[in-house]
Amino acid sequence: MNIAFLGLGHMGLPMAKNLLAAGHSVIGYDVVDAALEAAQAAGITTAKNAPDAAASADVVITMFPSGRHVIDAYEGELLAAARPGTLFIDSSTIAVDEAQTAHERAIAAGHRNIDAPVSGGVVGAENGTLAFMVGGSDDDFAAALPLLEAMGKRIVHCGGPGLGQAAKVCNNMILAVSQIAVAEAFVLGERLGLDHQVLFDVASGASGQCWALTTNCPVPGPVPSSPANRDYEPGFAGTLMAKDLGLALQGIEQTGTDARLGRLAQEIYAAYAAGEGAGRDFSGIITSIRDSG
Repeated sequence: MNIAFLGLGHMGLPMAKNLLAAGHSVIGYDVVDAALEAAQAAGITTAKNAPDAAASADVVITMFPSGRHVIDAYEGELLAAARPGTLFIDSSTIAVDEAQTAHERAIAAGHRNIDAPVSGGVVGAENGTLAFMVGGSDDDFAAALPLLEAMGKRIVHCGGPGLGQAAKVCNNMILAVSQIAVAEAFVLGERLGLDHQVLFDVASGASGQCWALTTNCPVPGPVPSSPANRDYEPGFAGTLMAKDLGLALQGIEQTGTDARLGRLAQEIYAAYAAGEGAGRDFSGIITSIRDSG
C-alpha cells in the first residue's frame, strides 16, 4: 500500500520504519525538521507538508500530540487533499469525543476512519510489538489489520468510533493506579527494612503480581530492562501518563463515574509531570513518593 505517515516522533518514526520493512511504500511528514531528517536517514521519503503526503496515499496514519492537532488537520487541508475513500488511521491518544468528531469529519469528506491508539511505548514501537486498541467499523478494521499487524503484536477491535480511545484511557488508568501502588509498596518495604529483591520475589509470584511490578519495576535490580536501571530514562514519560489521565478524568466527569483512585492518580501524575517527571519515565513516581515523607 501507499501510506502517508504524519507525525514522525519517538513513536511515529519506528512505526513508519516497520511499515517500510513490511514492503509498503511510506511517505512521511513532521513539523519538526530533525524528525524529517531522521526519517530520511531511515530511508523514508518525506513530503513538504501533510496534504502533499496524503495526496497519493491509500492510507493516512496520524500520530499527533493531541486531539486538537488531529481535528485541526482534518478540518484543514488534509481530508480535502486525499483521494476519495482513503482510510485514515489515527493512532494519537485523544479524548473519546475528539475521536468521534474526527471520524465524523472524515466520513463527511468521503473517507474511512478508525481510531487506533497504541500501548507499548517506544520499545514496543521499535520492536513492532505494540498493542492497538481500535474503534471503527468491521470493514475498516479488516482493511487496517494487515498494517497494524506490521507495527504491533496484539490488535483488539474495541467497537465503534471512539471506543479504541475509551479502551486506551481505561487501560492507562489501571496502569497508573497500579504503578503508584507498586511504588508505595517498595518505599514502605524499604522503611520496614525489606530488601527490594525479596519484595519482588514475593509479590511477583503472589497476588500483587502486575505489569507495573514485573515489567516496569520501579527499583533497580529485579527487572534489568526496567527504566529504573537507566535512571528512569523514559519508555513512557510522566508527561504522557499525565496527559492520558487527564483524558480519563474527562471521561470520569462526563459519565459521573465514582473513580476515586483514578482521580487521585491524575492529581499525583499531574504534579509529577509538572516537576521532575517531565523528562522521566512514569515509574519514576517512586522518587516523588520517597521525597514526600
